[in-house]
Amino acid sequence: MKQIFLIIIGLSLVLHASLSKSNGVVTDSITRLQWQDNYSDNSNTVKTGDWEEALSYCTNLSLNGGGWRVPNIRELLSIVDYTVIEPSISGVFTRTGVDSFGSSPYWSSTTDSSNFNYALSVDFMFGTQDNPRYKSLDSDVYVRCVRSL
Repeated sequence: MKQIFLIIIGLSLVLHASLSKSNGVVTDSITRLQWQDNYSDNSNTVKTGDWEEALSYCTNLSLNGGGWRVPNIRELLSIVDYTVIEPSISGVFTRTGVDSFGSSPYWSSTTDSSNFNYALSVDFMFGTQDNPRYKSLDSDVYVRCVRSL
């Protein structure tokens, strides 16, 4: 059990060593994805909304250029840091406090396979895939946009 724990920590450190931040954008050199970080385009608050609002927000985001979108569930889970909690995300992302960070839940673009009216989300409080959220009714879900390099 101890070996498994050490392997998980080691892999997490290696994966998160690939993250760097510049001008409100976090770049992952391994996945070749860029992530929105500082929310300076939204009065320094974390954007929330229903699923359609999230899609529109990311599509219209012009932070250091365009090409932003809502991440799929695999992409969103790729930035979880399992070595920390509250929030479970790499320190390269803005983590000035749980309330200012907006740690739970975040929309993914992935529709729930058992019900088209729901989308998958990630809880960054503890770094887990959260319960599916109702796309048109859950308006308090956070948004973190992504784009490919």
